[in-house]
Amino acid sequence: MPGWLWISLGLGFIFVMTTAGSAMVFFLKQKEDGSTQKIFLGFAAGVMIAASIWSLLNPAIEEAEAAGQIPWVPAAGGIILGLAFLMLLDNIIPHLHAQENLLEGPKTTAKRTTLLISAVTLHNIPEGMAVGLSFALAVKYNQPALYQSALALAIGIGIQNFPEGAAVSLPLKQEGKSSFQSFLLGSLSGIVEPVFGALAILLAGPIGPLMPWLLSFAAGAMLYVVIEELIPEANLSQHSHSGTLSVMVGFLVMMILDIALG
Repeated sequence: MPGWLWISLGLGFIFVMTTAGSAMVFFLKQKEDGSTQKIFLGFAAGVMIAASIWSLLNPAIEEAEAAGQIPWVPAAGGIILGLAFLMLLDNIIPHLHAQENLLEGPKTTAKRTTLLISAVTLHNIPEGMAVGLSFALAVKYNQPALYQSALALAIGIGIQNFPEGAAVSLPLKQEGKSSFQSFLLGSLSGIVEPVFGALAILLAGPIGPLMPWLLSFAAGAMLYVVIEELIPEANLSQHSHSGTLSVMVGFLVMMILDIALG
């Protein structure tokens, strides 16, 4: 199967899963309770941690070694740059953490719904980049194992995008939007993933020697999202282990996918 078709399937899948999750607004009449949301957030965190290690950092180290570079330099440097990039976006784009009802970024008069969408859109950026770069690496070497690894990453990100889509559309419905408006906005919150995935692929072409840095950059950005947002919000309750256990489940699912398909 040609590389462009693999890329289209991978990037298309993660967007379709967000859209499918957003469609839950047509079937669920009430907003998910706090415990369910913690499980969703924890699962997403586990998937992203495992993906950062097996799908991004390991290939980055292998690429650096093959190029005769000191492997820990691009791995560590890329992570730092990814963290800095997401931290910058976190501080210049106003957004709302729904679980804590906490506004971050510059003061704004934007509506609550807009701020909710901004928060999800922010951490969709590194997910899209990660999938795009994984497929770019597969296209570069044209090896079935790399395509399978990229596909495993797309499946893992797609799985956690389903509850993420619902986590956007359901609160929008509670804010007074119609079911269709909530579905549309929830779906569009995931459009940045294929967009930034495609941009990452285009960027990887002319600066191929920097692939180890790009892969580590995506890993660092994803880890920032996990540490800054997902795990803290998954463990807001002091008397529940659901968030912690769901992190482990997500980690195991992504690890199994990567090892089995990669």
